[in-house]
Amino acid sequence: MELVFSKWVFVFSLCCWLIFSVAVAVEGVHGGSKVRGVNLGGWLVIEGWIKPSLFDGIPNGDMLDGTQVQFKSVTLQKYVSAENGGGMDISVDRDDASSWETFKLWRVSELEFQFRTTQGQFLTCYGNGCSVSATATSASSTETFQIERNNNGKVHIKIKSGTYLQATMDNQLTADYPGTPGWDDNAATFEMTIVANNLHGDYQLANGYGHNKAKQVLEKHRNTFLNVGDFEFLYRHGINNVRIPVGWWIAYDPDPPAPFIGGTLEAPDNAFSWAEDYSIKCIIDLHAAPGSQNGMEHSASRDGTTGWPTSSDYISQTLHVIDFLASRYAKHPAFLGIELLNEPSAAEVPLDMLVSYYKQGYEVVRKYSPSAYVIICQRIGSADPLELYQADIGSHNLVVDLHYYNLFDTFFVNLSAIDNIQFIYKSREAQLQALNGANGPLVFIGEWVNEWNVTSGSQSEYQDFGRAQLEVYNAASFGWAYWTLKNDRKHWDFEWNIRNNYLRLSSSEKKVFNSLRWLLLASICFYQCQILELVENWIRTC
Repeated sequence: MELVFSKWVFVFSLCCWLIFSVAVAVEGVHGGSKVRGVNLGGWLVIEGWIKPSLFDGIPNGDMLDGTQVQFKSVTLQKYVSAENGGGMDISVDRDDASSWETFKLWRVSELEFQFRTTQGQFLTCYGNGCSVSATATSASSTETFQIERNNNGKVHIKIKSGTYLQATMDNQLTADYPGTPGWDDNAATFEMTIVANNLHGDYQLANGYGHNKAKQVLEKHRNTFLNVGDFEFLYRHGINNVRIPVGWWIAYDPDPPAPFIGGTLEAPDNAFSWAEDYSIKCIIDLHAAPGSQNGMEHSASRDGTTGWPTSSDYISQTLHVIDFLASRYAKHPAFLGIELLNEPSAAEVPLDMLVSYYKQGYEVVRKYSPSAYVIICQRIGSADPLELYQADIGSHNLVVDLHYYNLFDTFFVNLSAIDNIQFIYKSREAQLQALNGANGPLVFIGEWVNEWNVTSGSQSEYQDFGRAQLEVYNAASFGWAYWTLKNDRKHWDFEWNIRNNYLRLSSSEKKVFNSLRWLLLASICFYQCQILELVENWIRTC
């Protein structure tokens, strides 16, 4: 009897241990395993490089908000210049063009624009006969100009009344050209050079199309870019988390401030439902804050400036957005956590200000959930992630997000495939080990990609590069998330990498076999019973 009892205790214990080990592996972070995630970038926060076709229908699409332009008088052969970067009258007296001669466009309509200087002032002209100056600190009708273009890069500029600007012989820019200029050499004709047109975010799309057309474009995009089938794909390949970038205007849906377009909120609601169906957890990531936290298109900056740290109103507005998101999703079964801010700029966002915001954001989330993960992102640029470990931001379930790219820095430009892989092992791994060992938040590699500056990398080299990253990033105490699920640039596209065998996940098909594993466990238990029964019978016969 004692032997039989011991046998069943052993079998029961073995089965419980096996079942528990499997349960931990599939429940996500709350169950004890790490995040293996993918970002849903380019869906609810627009980044034109992810899907360039979204911008194809914008008239004068090379003159979006934030486009940098220069103007050269065809008669004087001199550039229009804002002395000292703004604050003075405009002159037309420069032989060469640099920052003072470069203006950022604020688009009012297809043909109407405002011009912002490097110091932030706007070109202004009060009416006919005025001299144009760069003294306005905000823009309205007297700072609005109409641009006429021909096919040879030449333009005319006129004020609201219809009078054309001209470059005078004493190197001034005045609104007093008589009549209508032709395209031959005359004082009202300028050569326009587009220096940069690299901002293609939500602001540029909405303001470029205008509200009605932008709404059509975005509704189609939000409804077709991702669907439930993508979550089934992620589930089959062992992904247990999605990081969902959202913009601050989501908290004001369906009627956010202009020019942003409502209707965003339905998409993350769908994502949470799809995620729940496939046992996938969700992180809501505030990717774009009011005023922009880094001046980039993915933070919905209008012209490349970083306004978020300049106003306490922006901070309060951002905390309101976190409150909205936490109150909406904290009780959802698929909810894992909230990232309070994506990629604040080290150059523009002071650490003390950021830490203060993170502390307040942490408390906001805690109002709605005692256990949700609160994720704080490292400042991008020359900032040490340890600076966030030294700040007393929150007591539990706090995560620091690092973004690891072998790109965007001149250091990586001439590295070979082997050099890139060695960098992962020597530099990234060492930093992760140090942070994992620090007494503080968990570590999350919230963005990384299987792409580099190697121009002729073979498939096997990409596989080695991906393998190195997975080996190292798997050690992060919270986990990792690939950037991004879908992308027109194939190596950035997670689905493309998996389908074309450029990125190999070590347990990519584990979700498919879960039912088989449960069956195997049951079989192990059954046959263990049979073996012990035989052993028991043999002992008795002896």
